[in-house]
Amino acid sequence: MFVMDTWQYLIHRYMHVNRFLYRHVHSQHHKLVVPYAIGALYNHPLEGLLLDTVGGAISFLVSGMTPKTSVFFFSFAVIKTVDDHCGLRLPGNPFHLLFRNNTAYHDIHHQLHGTKYNFSQPFFMMWDKFLGTYMPFTLVKRPDGGFEARPIRHES
Repeated sequence: MFVMDTWQYLIHRYMHVNRFLYRHVHSQHHKLVVPYAIGALYNHPLEGLLLDTVGGAISFLVSGMTPKTSVFFFSFAVIKTVDDHCGLRLPGNPFHLLFRNNTAYHDIHHQLHGTKYNFSQPFFMMWDKFLGTYMPFTLVKRPDGGFEARPIRHES
């Protein structure tokens, strides 16, 4: 999880910083201002190769996990990524209970004012906190039901 999170944070953030990569590669994923589950993997083929394939290979090789373990680990990572993009915070969702990097956290990143924050995925928030790209948020109850993730502006 540490290796995958580190790789994903660094490449994901770089795709936001490098204007060419953002414009021609990563912006495809950010056409989803309001993320939805299947859109989690809606991205440019180069992004899929760099983030998922290369990141997965590095995670597999560095960790020394067995092929059988990798099937469970990568399945878990994909399900977690889809959940992070589903836009729903359901009571009792085990991902929301175990990970603070969840649907609401990643929803902030997809909002127009959040694209420079909350790059961490899929498991932990450590790199955002250590490297100053963490944007805190609150959940606000909507009048028609459900919750909306709203950033808490921090002074810099």
